[in-house]
Amino acid sequence: MNMTLPNQLTALRMALTPIFVWLILSERSTLRLLGIIVFTIASLTDLYDGYHARKYGEVTRWGAFMDPLADKILITSAFMVFVSRGVIDLWMVVIVLLRDVIVTALRLYAELKDKPIITSKSAKLKTLFQNALAYVLLLLMLLSEKTLFGDSLADNANAILYSPVVHYAMLALTLFTVYTGGSYIIENWQTIRYAYLGARDSASARG
Repeated sequence: MNMTLPNQLTALRMALTPIFVWLILSERSTLRLLGIIVFTIASLTDLYDGYHARKYGEVTRWGAFMDPLADKILITSAFMVFVSRGVIDLWMVVIVLLRDVIVTALRLYAELKDKPIITSKSAKLKTLFQNALAYVLLLLMLLSEKTLFGDSLADNANAILYSPVVHYAMLALTLFTVYTGGSYIIENWQTIRYAYLGARDSASARG
């Protein structure tokens, strides 16, 4: 594995994820605020590592696989935090997680068979929407801290946080995530098929 700067940033994002979860679930307002800052830093590494890798020709197969995986781990962790706070429903996160597990398994299988799968545009858009929703919900969680922002602002933030708007926003994101999973498989079907046929032929030859 070539630990270029983009790959180091990907590894850093994965390392920051459990720290974010621990901080955001803390009982202390200041630590929860720090958790949001950690999440922001982790997200920014995602914006920069891809740009740096493309600009300076440091794209690696490890980075191409691990970068989106690190994103999925970070976002799923944030969504599970929202579930623990009763902000969104668990079944939606489970669907999103299942989609990511299936796509990641296909990508890993294709990588092992030397048939890399290209990330679709819709999948990238899905990641953007997921990050945007996570940021909004984290901001509302921050504003709902009465010790930091007072009763009035905190009550308004809580009203939005637990409103049907958030529920339907997450529902729309869940449906779009399922769509991107389907389009991901369709757009890369030939690659997946060739990888499978190659593995089957190799097994037959050994048999």
